[in-house]
Amino acid sequence: MAVLAAQAALRLQELVPIRYGRMLASPFTFYRGGAAVMAADLAPTPVSGIVVQACGDAHISNFGAFAAQDRRVVFGPNDFDETLPGPWEWDVKRMAASAEIAGRDIGLPADRRQRIVAGCVREYREGMHGFANESHLDVWYDRLNASELVDRFGGTLGAKGRILFAKPFVNARRKTSLRAVEKLTERVEGELRFRSVPPLLVRLGDLIDPADAREETDYVRVLLEEYAASLDEDRRYLFGTYRFVDMARKVVGVGSVGTRAWVLLLVGRAGKDPLVLQMKEATASVLEPYLGASEFEHHGERVVRGQRISHAAIDIFLGWQRSQGLDGHEHDFYIRQLWDWKASIDLSNMTESGLHAYTRACGWSLARAHARSGDRLAIAAYLGASSNFDDAIARFASAYADQNELDHQRLADAVATGEVLAEFGV
Repeated sequence: MAVLAAQAALRLQELVPIRYGRMLASPFTFYRGGAAVMAADLAPTPVSGIVVQACGDAHISNFGAFAAQDRRVVFGPNDFDETLPGPWEWDVKRMAASAEIAGRDIGLPADRRQRIVAGCVREYREGMHGFANESHLDVWYDRLNASELVDRFGGTLGAKGRILFAKPFVNARRKTSLRAVEKLTERVEGELRFRSVPPLLVRLGDLIDPADAREETDYVRVLLEEYAASLDEDRRYLFGTYRFVDMARKVVGVGSVGTRAWVLLLVGRAGKDPLVLQMKEATASVLEPYLGASEFEHHGERVVRGQRISHAAIDIFLGWQRSQGLDGHEHDFYIRQLWDWKASIDLSNMTESGLHAYTRACGWSLARAHARSGDRLAIAAYLGASSNFDDAIARFASAYADQNELDHQRLADAVATGEVLAEFGV
């Protein structure tokens, strides 16, 4: 593709200050963007030696609701960018520390934060004991429907609290490709296309020389062919019923800002039944420097395979692809629907009882994911029947939250002195 590599790299680098600006919003947002920092901190710590398909970034904001293939809303870990076989303890510690930091974020005192973190870890421990007593098939099929969340984990919620806690998951069904089309596209000369809202949403056509229209078409064709090859035959047939319309770069999340992320717009017959896919760059896991390289040479495949191992329900369009980027180099991606009944809770507005219920659900869900890929009997035996493990991890979470605040302040100081550039409010 006729585009200067230097220009493409510059455009991507322009997004990095947005990432730092988002990380500086609070110690919790800093933590969300600091998976690599914590991986380095955890690397020298002792572990049991029991390996699972680790999420790699199991903070509580990376849990949420999404659609299962039978069109029920299920709850569990929903970000596997850093997934890799590794110590189960690392995921538990990252989850627990995020619960502590979230408690600080909403102003809870230390004793009540300790209760929340210990409750989250206890749910993991007791959940693992439960899975240890189940058959392989029962564990493999087990899942948590969003409709069960309140009844199962919301015992301390009042009537109003139960409604507020359940609301995001009830509303999840509204987040579909049709909703994405309403929010992200416009109609030009009768054809849908993405709006250009730089720097957060920029059409591919605006990133390359307009004279290269044919090369853009060839680029997208090759991209879609390779993605389709990663799908099972039935999904490949379904995907083949859609027609490509447009593609745009979209800034997403906190830790992902500065990596390549695209959205693709497709339509069905007669321009109806729109489908919006997200194409997200997959680079080496932050765990790889300490655990070794993935067995998969393609990092998009690493992410997809890890998610399939960990989840009883996955997006039917989940696949991977490798293509030459605007910088002239090859990059790995994984692809899924942008919105398919996805929902998450705004932790900054959560009450103490809501946070307690939510983190317990996270603890159980992480245990279920680990039980599918690791030796659940050995993990359960290691955890024991007492609260000793829960209390120890709660103490770790408090100490790590202190360190996270120091690291957050260090970044703030670097921005204040001009050592690091940050862009706020984007």
